[in-house]
Amino acid sequence: MALIKDIYSRSFYERIASSFKESIPGFDQAKFVKAIFTPAFTQMEWKQRMKHTTQALHSFMPKGYKSAASLLEHIIEQLRKDGMGNGMLEFMFLPDYVATYGIQDLKPSIRALEFVTQYISCEFAVRPFLVKYPDEMMAQMLKWSHHKSAAVRRLSSEGSRPRLPWGMAIQSLKKDPRLIVPILENLKNDPSESVRRSVANNLNDIAKDNPDVVLKIAAKWAGHNKETDAIIKHGCRTLLKQGHPDVLAHFGLTDEQVQVNEFKVATPKVSMGDYLQFSFTIANSGNASKAIRLEYGMYYKRSNGILNKKVFKISERLYAPGEICNITRRQSFKPITTRKYYPGMHKVAIVVNGVEKAAGNFELVDK
Repeated sequence: MALIKDIYSRSFYERIASSFKESIPGFDQAKFVKAIFTPAFTQMEWKQRMKHTTQALHSFMPKGYKSAASLLEHIIEQLRKDGMGNGMLEFMFLPDYVATYGIQDLKPSIRALEFVTQYISCEFAVRPFLVKYPDEMMAQMLKWSHHKSAAVRRLSSEGSRPRLPWGMAIQSLKKDPRLIVPILENLKNDPSESVRRSVANNLNDIAKDNPDVVLKIAAKWAGHNKETDAIIKHGCRTLLKQGHPDVLAHFGLTDEQVQVNEFKVATPKVSMGDYLQFSFTIANSGNASKAIRLEYGMYYKRSNGILNKKVFKISERLYAPGEICNITRRQSFKPITTRKYYPGMHKVAIVVNGVEKAAGNFELVDK
């Protein structure tokens, strides 16, 4: 199976070295490739290889950062000319170069981030600058929200997320997200779907620490157009999974006149690597159509014996009066890198519009 680190292959480095020769004065292709393939290279994971590439490139760049930052533009122009287009993950070392070597030089780094993000996203690279220069950078992010490039507008939202996954958290924005709100206001009707999706993701981040801020935004934006309604819904996904009563009320989701029947755990004993299987019926017992958000909660046993709930969505739609639907689901217990399974008693629960309606236990056992 191909690993993500393998995108940094010899053919990749030979190809970019050929391009660098055209854009970096005095660049030595063979010396660069040799600098990359040190004895330790094969043991490096993806992020280590990316950082190693940043450091290797630095030894061939101008000594002064301002000159190096300006040269990044020529490097990217040449890469495009040589057929290496926008958004390729391999080129994350370019924004990393700005974050690593430009943190003491704000103005040239702002220019570099604005240019580089139009080639490969700078959402991670911008975050050290937000920490070091919070006022200046949030003012810049607001300016970027009006930029002609969708990639730069997206950076203003994605880069200012308080809890960007795999990125540095911005503690000041987790505590007080008010400076983010004007950026999101500017972008809520953006013509780019990727920008609007970033706005929703930013709202979802904010909701984890400041749900009241998101609820106020949802009330303000609701009903403007279908795109904005979609942003609100996606931005409230964590609150919906948590069954937050105010957000459920906002979307008109109540558990009244909804029945869960015939709930059954078909596999009361599940071996590691196999599947839990369960089934039930869902019924709208009322005389009017009803919006039903249907989920199930998995209560995973942790190493300390405590059960930890994770919610999975099944569906969300209108049910006709008297409609009954049979539901069957299964949940994998195959090993994954993001979750460790522990043998013992677990629980699965059926969640209707934020309310648990039925639950059952099952035992996870070693094979």
